[in-house]
Amino acid sequence: MTTTTPSRGRRRAPSRMERAAGKAAALQRPRVILALLLLLALVCVMLLDGYLRAEVGGDQRVRTGASSSDVPDDILNGGPIVTFRGGQATTVSVPDKTIALTFDDGPDPTWTPEVLAILEKYDVPATFFLVGSMVSRHPGIVADMVEQGHEVGIHTFTHVDLSYQSDARVRREMEQTQLALAGAAGITTTLFRAPYSSRTDAIDNYSWPVYKKLGQDGYTSVFVDTDSDDWKRPGVTKIVQWATPEKNKGASVLFHDAGGERSQTIAALPKYIEKMRAKGYTFTTVSGVLAERQQAPAGAPQHRGARLQAAHREATGTILYEGKALVAAVAVAEAAVPTLSVGLMVVGVAVMGRFGLMLLLARRHHRQRNRRRFSWGPTVTRPVSVIVPAYNEKECIANTLDSLARSTHPIEIIVVDDGSTDGTADIAESLGMPNVRVIRQANAGKPAALNNGVRSARYDIVVMMDGDTVFEPDTVRQLVQPFADPEVGAVAGNAKVGNRTTVIGAWQHIEYVMGFNLDRRMYDLLRCMPTIPGAIGAFRREAVLQVGGMSEDTLAEDTDITIALHRAGWRVVYQEHARAWTEAPGSLKQLWSQRYRWSYGTMQALWKHRKSLTDKGPSGRFGRVGMPLVVLFQIVTPVFAPLIDVFTLYAMIFVDFQASLLAWFAVLGVQLLCAAYAFRLDRERYRYLLMMPLQQLAYRQMMYLVLIHSCVTALTGGRLRWQKLKRTGEVGTPAGAG
Repeated sequence: MTTTTPSRGRRRAPSRMERAAGKAAALQRPRVILALLLLLALVCVMLLDGYLRAEVGGDQRVRTGASSSDVPDDILNGGPIVTFRGGQATTVSVPDKTIALTFDDGPDPTWTPEVLAILEKYDVPATFFLVGSMVSRHPGIVADMVEQGHEVGIHTFTHVDLSYQSDARVRREMEQTQLALAGAAGITTTLFRAPYSSRTDAIDNYSWPVYKKLGQDGYTSVFVDTDSDDWKRPGVTKIVQWATPEKNKGASVLFHDAGGERSQTIAALPKYIEKMRAKGYTFTTVSGVLAERQQAPAGAPQHRGARLQAAHREATGTILYEGKALVAAVAVAEAAVPTLSVGLMVVGVAVMGRFGLMLLLARRHHRQRNRRRFSWGPTVTRPVSVIVPAYNEKECIANTLDSLARSTHPIEIIVVDDGSTDGTADIAESLGMPNVRVIRQANAGKPAALNNGVRSARYDIVVMMDGDTVFEPDTVRQLVQPFADPEVGAVAGNAKVGNRTTVIGAWQHIEYVMGFNLDRRMYDLLRCMPTIPGAIGAFRREAVLQVGGMSEDTLAEDTDITIALHRAGWRVVYQEHARAWTEAPGSLKQLWSQRYRWSYGTMQALWKHRKSLTDKGPSGRFGRVGMPLVVLFQIVTPVFAPLIDVFTLYAMIFVDFQASLLAWFAVLGVQLLCAAYAFRLDRERYRYLLMMPLQQLAYRQMMYLVLIHSCVTALTGGRLRWQKLKRTGEVGTPAGAG
């Protein structure tokens, strides 16, 4: 046994790695919070959009047939305008040969502008009772409406029957619509028409308290004398006929400029205006009716704009700014949700495409590599060097070296102790294994330790593994056989989770078998393997030296060197029969740290080798085939994959629970199919797949957040040092598969 001890026996302060890891953890907390805030913002945007479309908080109940015994008779038999001046309910009728033309349910981006154009052509004023959610979505139409001199009233925010709602909900419906009007046109209004209302004789004991309460708040409630019933689409002639008052009476007439297909309304409106004018009728607004019935103050202006907008109040101060903020937020939601929907479709297609491609190529890979006649070439029997970088691995190092001692292939073992403070090097030396060399170096990080091992290696093939990993006796022999092909520069082995008895371990076991090894089969056939796992990989020594060794430029030195080997023209393959058993993180905190480093390091490596996109030859092949696949499947798709879960949860709660649940189970079924096939290829027991539904609900969400965290760090220019995970040493001699 050869030992190099430049730092042996020294007691030292915490290493640079330890200090950097502590500082990095403190620096990353704000980015974790930012990642969570981004996800929360996504949820809020979806909820806002759903609320605007009455999917969130929507109430489709409409009351019919209720008693009106508590409603005063003079209200039931009175005019269509109900005021509450001085706390006394009073009705106002429309004067004879006068039409108060009203429109409900708008604004609509298709039909309302056409209605406004007709009204402008005939110089007819109207009162529009607007739905607040529609106002916030189409503020420009409302601004044009007010600018043209028309009057607006409130038709609630989400078009619900207020007789079923609590006082708080009624107040919210009114206040939110006022905010929308303030943000859209800089005004508020005193006019109100309840959804599903008609004549005053339809007021019942449940709706009357609502009108009284709103009257106390200063609202004038407006009902209908004559209903065109245009929403039934009975034909232009019927609409005109039904909207015409009897015996030259005045009337509050109802049309709709939204809520459905309104082409018949658009066709009927000019005919109706011409017919009523031919009969000697004039058109006014609700405020116009009140002005004629109630003597205007002496000296009050009587020009059209002032009279028609008498119900309007200028929005100032807080309500104006809150209104503008609401309109701005809605604009963001209106733009974001369609974009997110498209992203969802892209993600869905990509995910399904990935599953299909993985299954197809994994099957081909398995058949090709397991044919009786398949051979890489002459059997590789020459000795190889196994490099074990170790930093504070006292719990694991003995198991690791013990597993290597049983190797069926001749090896030398080089343990590179990277400044451990727990006696790792002493343990390795105390085992007294004749083919083990322990090299001690000051703490410099894993890439430096690996490079030190490569330089010290005696043989032309080097196997790299982690200090917490154990090999099966036949692992090294299987791993080095592809080097019979002179084009092969590196080989990725089959990493297995050894501590799979816990829930977290079982989840990672599924991920390793399905997400990693199934992927590697696909990448192998496409000749664009992105990563040789740090737990088990073999390299031609000359290839490693050719590309400059293990780089410290990124946190994912294994991905970095794999891409570098591709660019240098070497072939990288996957050897499924070379199995290594590694200790996966045992806690969610450690798992977060590990996966954060992996994902962030992968991004660093891809960015470092971005020029391969335009290179020629092998480098260009990886850049134009491998890099897009990695970016799509390991970054873009996972980043947007939460959309699937968020949209599914949203749809289950607010849209269609059964259909959404079935869709989720369908996706889960496809994933189970892929996982089952991967388990079959690896000869794993299927019982672990029982954990997959729970994995999809919990573990996968965490992986999403980790990746989002990594993206935030990359976009904000953050840096992260290598972080050491706490090990238990529970992975001993290799267990049987399963």
